[in-house]
Amino acid sequence: MGRRAAVDRGELARLVAEGRTVRELAEHFGVSESGVLQAKRAAGLSKPMMDHSAALPWKLARQHAQSGPATNLRNLSAIAQGGPVTREKENTAVRWARRLVDQGLDVDYDPVEGFREVAAGAEGSHVARVLDEALKVLQER
Repeated sequence: MGRRAAVDRGELARLVAEGRTVRELAEHFGVSESGVLQAKRAAGLSKPMMDHSAALPWKLARQHAQSGPATNLRNLSAIAQGGPVTREKENTAVRWARRLVDQGLDVDYDPVEGFREVAAGAEGSHVARVLDEALKVLQER
């Protein structure tokens, strides 16, 4: 069994700052691309991953992952977490969510049928909660 290749954190930071790709870094250090990603995480050089599980609490079927409701909820979640969302996608997601909330609607998900609009329950609307979190961040800008 071979020894693990060492990735010098200082050199890694310098090369990342230069804009080197993961593939270039892997070739430079003689490790896999996965090894580079692990080294970047360990060195604090990776952007934190966004967690959209609160906005999309369902296990989505592959065919529904890029649907309008999933995309809008994901974009609202990214806004709430301070992530980059284009102005166009931001406006689309906010308009979509406001329309549902204003009409007393929410979304529900079924792995076979996909998303559907339903009446908001007595406990409140999932879409309204996700929208509120995004609007808090947008109002701070």
